[in-house]
Amino acid sequence: MATLFRENSPPTAAAPPAADEPVSLDTLVGLTPLAASKVNEIRAAEDIEAEMGLRLRVVGGGCAGFSYDLYFDAPTEVDQQFTVEGVNVVVDEMSLMYLVGTQIDYVEGLQGAGFKFNNPNVKSTCGCGSSFAV
Repeated sequence: MATLFRENSPPTAAAPPAADEPVSLDTLVGLTPLAASKVNEIRAAEDIEAEMGLRLRVVGGGCAGFSYDLYFDAPTEVDQQFTVEGVNVVVDEMSLMYLVGTQIDYVEGLQGAGFKFNNPNVKSTCGCGSSFAV
């Protein structure tokens, strides 16, 4: 199980859906077309089996409290599964509550390339940007 990245981004102006609004699973977490294309490129390059989904996880740790984890994994019966931009996404329920409204992009720049989380639930980040607090 290889981790694709761990990164955080500062909060964005978008707000998560209100608690009383019905939300479909495919709108809880978004992938930009570029991010989805990169995920599929990695899947093909590493010959990842089709039944493996892209697992999004929030894990404890880092100087601000939480960090992101992203890797291919087999879904379990307690996971939420949905398709975003043609990518099968797998999220455990604990992580999902921190990820509602998050948009994941893929960026390339002078400081390197990687996936970027734009999470409206983030209240603060650490100095290096690798962890966050809600």
